[in-house]
Amino acid sequence: MAPLIPRMHLFEIHDQEWFPAFLRAKVQAALTVAWMSHIPVIQPSSPANAVARLLSTQLKSSIRDYVFIDFCAGAGGPTPAIEKHLNSSLASSSQQPVQFVLTDLHPHTESWILHEKNSPNLSYVPYPVDASDAPPHLIQTYKSKGKKTFRLFNLAFHHFDDPLAKAILRNTLQTSDGFGIFELQGRDFSGFITCALFGIGIMLSAPIFAWKWRSPLTLVFTYLLPILPFVLVWDGWMSSLRTRTPEEVEALMRTCGAEGDIAESWEVRSGVEQLMWPCGELRWIVCVKKEK
Repeated sequence: MAPLIPRMHLFEIHDQEWFPAFLRAKVQAALTVAWMSHIPVIQPSSPANAVARLLSTQLKSSIRDYVFIDFCAGAGGPTPAIEKHLNSSLASSSQQPVQFVLTDLHPHTESWILHEKNSPNLSYVPYPVDASDAPPHLIQTYKSKGKKTFRLFNLAFHHFDDPLAKAILRNTLQTSDGFGIFELQGRDFSGFITCALFGIGIMLSAPIFAWKWRSPLTLVFTYLLPILPFVLVWDGWMSSLRTRTPEEVEALMRTCGAEGDIAESWEVRSGVEQLMWPCGELRWIVCVKKEK
């Protein structure tokens, strides 16, 4: 069923150039924590684990044919955790690991170096990579090794307005073999409540992460000046209004200017995974190129 609220591309505070970089880093860190958190009893798994499981179930045995490239990796986001969960699952059934690659228009090489050290199956591209115009040699590097490329957009695709989303989809459809869009919010009541609860969770857990990050300022900007919870809730609501339905993504695919019959060439699958009762959902879209 289509959302009652039309999609609106409103502004998110932490995307603005005037927003302090050190606070933006805290916001991004909090979002990464949300991806990796698993609260027993009320959560069957972390969102990152859920994405790993979805990739495995949707791609099945062909998963070993792909290399997974995160085109909007930020400081790393959930991709290192997704890689860990997915390759652990493959190892448990005596299968070879798959490779993950971190890229971004604004590379976070200092963070990526640490992630790469923690896994032999995770690498990064140190130069800027534009998802709407991926360097041909980046894709060709893996195709020359007999690998297909699968693009990841983790809590990212809603950031793109329609013209940019079309440009990214056009480049993806022309150069890659699959892509996945994974969002933790949506244009419904559940999505808005989840964002509000996330703000409460930030207020409750701030002392833990202030100690873990050795950052007293986390407490200052959570309690004395509650900028962090406000921005996380506000931006969460704006993200909800920006999030596209599978039908809207398919419409962009058909009108993005990519060559060929999209319906005949690509298979689109989508769904919603319950992450936490009574709200808290993972909305996913997985698209794969059909075998000729």
